[in-house]
This record gives sequence, structure tokens and C-alpha cells, in this order.
Amino acid sequence: MIRELSLVIFLVCVHTCSSLDENRRKLSTHERIRADGYPSQYFDLITSDGYILQVNRIPRGRRDFFDFRRRPIVFLQHGLQSSANAFLGIDVDTSLAYNLADRGFDVWLGNSRGVENSRRHLFLDPDSDSTKRQFWDFTFEEIALIDLPRMIDFALSHTGQDKLHYVGHSQGGTVFLILNSRKPEYNKKFISAHLLAGVGYQDHFPSWLIGRAAARSDVIRALTYLLGYVEILGPSDDGKSNLGELVNAASTSDIQPKNALWDLISIIKQAMDEMSRAKAGINGAAVKQYAHYGQNIRDKSFRSYDHGLLQNLVRYGSITPPEYDLSKIAVDMTMHYTLGDILLDEQDVLAMAEAIPNCKVRRVAREDFSHTDFVRARDSKELVYEYVIDDLKRRK
Repeated sequence: MIRELSLVIFLVCVHTCSSLDENRRKLSTHERIRADGYPSQYFDLITSDGYILQVNRIPRGRRDFFDFRRRPIVFLQHGLQSSANAFLGIDVDTSLAYNLADRGFDVWLGNSRGVENSRRHLFLDPDSDSTKRQFWDFTFEEIALIDLPRMIDFALSHTGQDKLHYVGHSQGGTVFLILNSRKPEYNKKFISAHLLAGVGYQDHFPSWLIGRAAARSDVIRALTYLLGYVEILGPSDDGKSNLGELVNAASTSDIQPKNALWDLISIIKQAMDEMSRAKAGINGAAVKQYAHYGQNIRDKSFRSYDHGLLQNLVRYGSITPPEYDLSKIAVDMTMHYTLGDILLDEQDVLAMAEAIPNCKVRRVAREDFSHTDFVRARDSKELVYEYVIDDLKRRK
């Protein structure tokens, strides 16, 4: 009963926080950018497996409407349960995207499959009982190897440039590491990269609660699929989060082991405890994305999704999934991290930097700076963005 009550309180908090700045957040990304006084463009791209992705663009600063000179590209990629809106900030002054545009960059914002701007497919309906399981059958590896190169290649082709800068937050860092390790030919397309709490190695995962749940990743995924849930925190028919439905299922279902379902909710609760305070809104994610992170936490690895012995043999040619070889990444990279992060440990950041040939690390100068503060804190401009922008300006 106490667990149910705590989750009800949590859901109320999420609803209250998500109602902040409601008018601004009801706008699409394109509309928000225009409402904030910046030139805005968007493009719908189709991936090789049929997903329709929206890419947003801020080609110039708000004082440069009639300055059409070519500018260096910065591509921004959001994290898990997020979208391009994360980089629009709490307000104009604290937005990484707007600060970059005002400082002379051509800013592109990606939206990975399943988020609000890219919750579309040529043939699959994400909400239909007959097709939703197929729609949500992906992990962050598909985002890394299909979505990200599709968006990067389009930005370069559209502007006639051959290289760009990259900034990725959380999962936006994960997919960058995977892309350049599995497709090393993409290294030459990046001038530099700044990963803000980019998640990769997870040998020293800091949250014992999520770590405990991660130990049951495969059971949790199987149970949620059995209950008909393939998406986490997506909109239900009445527009409310389906997390409440999952809580109810865990409370009333006869399916065992029930603790595995509560562990899944614990994962979401702890992660969303931070994310719900962001003004960018919460987006859906595949259960399988969480399961993939969970497997890597459980196995202290950074590798492809584990489908089980037989499927691994068919897919990978081995009984275990292949590791992501970070030594193949040649991009000039800076990994930003914080001691207050519950999802990424300092030791893992340092280990990744050691494995990547041209990588340096930078610890944020506020110890309680959190995982989502990189895209929502009012002092993120002072503590992170100014450093990033100065570094990019130096490379122009």
C-alpha cells in the first residue's frame, strides 16, 4: 500500500510539473522556435525501416534574419524520454540552441524515433494493438545506426557542407559513441563532439535502486509485453501518461513475479523524478530501450542488445552480443560529467575517455549538478554552454 501511495504522489507531482509553462509547451518545436523570435525550419525524413523523423533547424540568430551567409553546423541530439525541445531551454536566455544560433551557428536538432515529433511510421501505428509491438521494437542501437546517420547526412547534404559539430545529451551521447564505433567512416563527418552526461560504460552504476531493477531486465521486458505495454510514458487515449495504467497493472495483476513490475516502475520513477522538473516535456520511449540499458548495467558492459543464445547466434554470429569498440572513435571529443549524476559514474566517464583516442573530460563545477541539469538548469549556460560555445568558436 505504501508503494502504491508513493507512486500516486509521484504521478501527481509529474502532472503538476508538466503543467508549467503549458502554453509554450503546447506548441510544436517549430512553433516554439518561431514564437521565441528565431527563424525556424523543419524537415520530415524517412528512415530505411520506415520511421518518419522530424529534424528541426534554426539557421540563424534572431538578429540575423537577413544574413544568409553559410554558418558552421552544430547538431544537437536529445536524451531518453526527451526530444529536440530539451535544447530550447527553460527560456530563451538559457537555451543551448538559441545561444548557439546567436553566436553564429547553423543549429540542427534531431528527434529520434518514438518521440513526439517522430512518433510516425509509413505502415505502423504506435498506438494500434495490431502494430504497436512492431513499431516499438527498437533499442538505442537502431537510433544510433539508422536514425542518427539519416539526420546527419541530410543536414550535411542540405547545407552543402561535409562536416559538423555534435552535442549530445545522455542517450544522445550513447548513440554518438555507437555510431562512430560501429560505422567508423562517420568519424570524418564530425569536427568535434561534446557529450553532456553521455551514457556508455556502466561498470560503476551509481543508483543501487535502478541497478537492482536492471538485474531483472529480461523478466521485466517479458512481463510488460505480456501485459501489452511496449512504450514507457507515452500518451494514452485520454492524453494522460500510461505510467498510471502500469502502476494499476502491477497492483492488480496475478502475473508473477510481481516484484519485477515494481522494479520497472522504480526505474521510471527515479529517472523521471529529475526529468519531470524539466520544461521540455516528457516523451515516450520503447520498453526495449530501457531493457537494453538494464542489460548493460546488469552485465557491466557496453554492447548490443542480448536477444538470448539462439537469437544472438543468428544475429551476431556469437552467443554473446558484440561490444561497442570505443577505440575506433577518432572524433575530437569532450565528455562533460557531474558528481551529482545518478545515471552516470565518474569512474565510467574516465574509463571511456581512456578508451577513446582523442577524448578529454570536464567535470561541471557544481557538485549537485544533476543528469538533467545539462538541459534544464538556469546556471547550465554559465557552467556548461559557454565552454562548449567558446570551444566551437575556436574551431570555426
